[in-house]
Formats: sequence, C-alpha cells, structure tokens
Amino acid sequence: MQKLIFFLLFPIALMAQKDNFNKKITKVNGDLNKDGLADYVLVSQDTLSDKAPYKLEIYFAEANGHYKRILSSVKAIDPAFPEGKKGYYSGNAFSEITIKKGILSIKNELLRGHYEHKFRYQNNNFELIGFSEVYSDGQGTMGQIDFNLSTGIRIKKTEPYGEDNFPVTKTQKKIIIRPLPKLQDFAPFKTEYF
Repeated sequence: MQKLIFFLLFPIALMAQKDNFNKKITKVNGDLNKDGLADYVLVSQDTLSDKAPYKLEIYFAEANGHYKRILSSVKAIDPAFPEGKKGYYSGNAFSEITIKKGILSIKNELLRGHYEHKFRYQNNNFELIGFSEVYSDGQGTMGQIDFNLSTGIRIKKTEPYGEDNFPVTKTQKKIIIRPLPKLQDFAPFKTEYF
C-alpha cells in the first residue's frame, strides 16, 4: 500500500517542481561576447504563479550553429505582481530588453518615469556597467540619474515642471563599486544606487 501511495504522489511532486515559465515575453539577438556570432536573450514569465515572475536567459551562439545557455536568473527582473495578483501594485513594470554594441539593457517603466540597467560581458561575467533613471515625484519635480559604474561617476539632475519655479540642480559624485555587480546575483534596487 505504501508503494502504491508513493507512485501516485511522486508524479504530483515532480509537477510541483516543474519550471512554469510558460509564456515567452521577448527574445532579442545580438553579439554579446564579441565573437562575431549572434547570441540571444530570452525573457519568459511564469503565468501560473501568483506573482508572475520573469526569467531572463542568455544563450551564446556556437560555431556549429547551436546555442549554449550560460545564464539564467529569476531575480534580474522584478515580478509583475510582487505582492501577488490581489496585492499592492507598485507601478513598476518590465518594458523591454535590448542589445546594442554588445551591451544588454533591461528596461522598466515606473508609474512616473522609467529606469534601465546595462550589463556588459567582461571578465567571464555579465557585469553591471550602467544605471539610468528618469522620474517625477508627482509634486512638481522631475529627476534624472545617470550612473556609470565603470568610471564611478553618478550624476543626478532635478528640475521643476508645472507651476513650481526653483533652480535646476545637478550633482556629481564619484562612487566606486568593486567588484562590479554580476547579473547572476543582481536584483534591481537592492542598494540605494541601482
């Protein structure tokens, strides 16, 4: 009897652990590792989960025409519903990924703005080299942040919009972060800087 119960429950346990990233959101092609071959990045979503998380996968092209998955992350893009489908909606939403000049960009929309994280394949890892954000506080201030993690230069600008009239501000700081954050460990906004 115990064996029968085991064989009946074992397939259920396997299905519970199954990868449910069943919806392809986007796929982009481009040379990420400077070998002259078109690699690709795939973003899929688990639509069965209450939080609807995203999975980012990177595949390097091989000379024989095959592709090799070299990275998979479910943390690099925030879930569609961080508090569950019936929970609080944060206003952040995944927008797109792009590959330009070997740089992988992950772009997200905010309720009042947008932000972008840029990664380059170097030192056998995808390292965060840039962060930018444009936002509004909803109270008359528009802000812009541009952080080049390679150089350590972080520029922040604010300016008024609407009826408010205050001076435009621009601050520049040097913030050295070493080692650079790696995509496989990365989650957005886990630090005050990116």
